[in-house]
Amino acid sequence: MRPTASLRLTRRLACGLLAVLTLTAPLAQAQDPKVLNVYSARHYPGDEQLYAAFTQATGIRIRRVDSDDAGIVARLRAEGAASPADVVLLVDAARMAAADAQGLFRPIRSAKLDAAIPPELRAAPTPQGVTWTGFSTRARVIVYDPLRVRAEDVATYEQLADPRLKGLLCTRSGSHPYNLSLFASVIERLGDDKGQQWLAGLVANMARPPKGGDTDQIRAVASGECGVALTNSYYLARLVKSDRPEDRRVVERVRVVFPNQATTGTHVNIAGAAVARHAKNVEAAIAFLEFLASPQAQEYFANGNNEFPAARGVKVDNPALRAIGGDGFKADPIPLAVVARNLSKVQQMLDRVGYP
Repeated sequence: MRPTASLRLTRRLACGLLAVLTLTAPLAQAQDPKVLNVYSARHYPGDEQLYAAFTQATGIRIRRVDSDDAGIVARLRAEGAASPADVVLLVDAARMAAADAQGLFRPIRSAKLDAAIPPELRAAPTPQGVTWTGFSTRARVIVYDPLRVRAEDVATYEQLADPRLKGLLCTRSGSHPYNLSLFASVIERLGDDKGQQWLAGLVANMARPPKGGDTDQIRAVASGECGVALTNSYYLARLVKSDRPEDRRVVERVRVVFPNQATTGTHVNIAGAAVARHAKNVEAAIAFLEFLASPQAQEYFANGNNEFPAARGVKVDNPALRAIGGDGFKADPIPLAVVARNLSKVQQMLDRVGYP
């Protein structure tokens, strides 16, 4: 019997509490105005340069706690008002929205952020301010085997449910936030009834039960286990940049589509940041968020982890992103805050159609 949504949530919370116990030693409670406490779910090498650049520009040192999203959320809840966290970094709009719904973020106002980051990449504004902001984006793209699948048959997300792809589709878990955010976006467009039918069509087309991460899906297409799969763009870009022969062979065997270019645009997700609800160093925290929106920081996101800039007017030249067709694609403008409110409903639909 498949676990229900509530049981899966209980398990995730348990994992999060375990992660709290395995995090680094507690941060000092005394707040130094020249130290910013950052709880981060980002674990990318380029981010070290990002923190160093902020310190060099401001004189404010970064003291960081690293964990996964569940561990960070569980720690914030356990610490409550005593939490030393000033800034929270998470890697998905669904996760940002879930943490926000638990009251873990502090609304802020910033003219610089309002000017730099499009509203569709931020939480819906309230009279008190905005609670979370996206600072980099990643596209949810389709990879396919050109020997088995035609590009025109996978030009849209909706086509992934077409019976012509029966036995060819591979994905990671439907409940993973990367998929939840995509599914919530598609269902917002299709409506509930057609959206659930679409999810059922995905299940009917699966080559095997969902497993692994995004890179595993790309490798499965290259190996012939699958004919088509979903992945975030930066996973494919990493393989393009890799010097390992086996990664190069994977790239040579697959093709990529940025879906829905003739209709709604490709779904994009964010890595985002928020000021913690009980931040002690609010002024420095806002300064850090404003720095993340700067052209300098946006370049770190793009070149350090193959993400797309989120700030208006910022252009970067990453050969790997260019190689996969990431120059000038049409992104779905649907606000991620709208997508986030569909997440619980989508999880219930996944349970009903038997999407693991």
